[in-house]
Amino acid sequence: MKTVDLGKNIELQVRDEGPQDAPALLFLHGFPESHRTWRHQFPHFADRYRCIAPDQRGYRRSSRPRGPENYRAELLIGDVFALADALGVTEFTVVGHDWGGAIAWGVAMAGQPSSPGPHAGRVTRAIIANAPHPAVMQRLFYTDRDQRAASQYIRIFRDTANDPLIREGGLLPLLAKAFPDRGSSTQPEPEEQAALLQDWSDPDSALGMINWYRASTIDVLPMDAPFAVPADARPINVPPVTIPTLVVWGMEDHALRPANLDRLGDHVTDLTVERIEDAGHFVVWERADAVNAAMDRFLGCTQG
Repeated sequence: MKTVDLGKNIELQVRDEGPQDAPALLFLHGFPESHRTWRHQFPHFADRYRCIAPDQRGYRRSSRPRGPENYRAELLIGDVFALADALGVTEFTVVGHDWGGAIAWGVAMAGQPSSPGPHAGRVTRAIIANAPHPAVMQRLFYTDRDQRAASQYIRIFRDTANDPLIREGGLLPLLAKAFPDRGSSTQPEPEEQAALLQDWSDPDSALGMINWYRASTIDVLPMDAPFAVPADARPINVPPVTIPTLVVWGMEDHALRPANLDRLGDHVTDLTVERIEDAGHFVVWERADAVNAAMDRFLGCTQG
């Protein structure tokens, strides 16, 4: 791991392996993990690709600015391009899971050749695992009972009345409150569990992680609200993603339901979907073999 200064008082801890002049894969982890999310991908790809995985802002020993305003999507997307600049990476494939996948959608939109912005042409492909497209997910929050029920934890995360719980015990007590009945048949390796518990014990880092949810503009209604798009709903106006895009989905995800795949083709013009039936939300390490194979097929078909 090395420290990379992005400017504007933001430093990220970064794992950077593989040939420095090889095509770059820039990996973005989700909640509540770290660069270690990709522990099975680095050994598989680092002989052929430059593999880069930061601990994103708010996580572990990367910068943890206070306040949700420091975790707005445009800032997190900007971190990715600033990291690429700092490492001398001109073009890259963005790879994201969970919240990292949400940011990867934005990075793809900002960096694809059709973008009118300053980063146009820098992102050649996108690989996204169990992370919904923003327009698809918002509609499901409004209209789909199953997805809205699965996402009520976000309302708990956003409730600042839980901050004393975080300051006292870190992230774990909040997770227990948000998911009292949710278990997983697949657990990470014992050493990974220990590392996660250590990371979660830091209240400042825990608040940084939670600020991603508090800064998000996604609207999560309570279960007693009508299952319809509100008349005053803010429209989600985002450009179509036109670069080659692979979406890998663990179909047993309890938090992000498979309905998130149903309308993806409305928003992505060059889309490949790989459904992994025997995997849940953390598909990139639950079924690393299947994810790596899907990535190999996709990258092999989209070289150049």
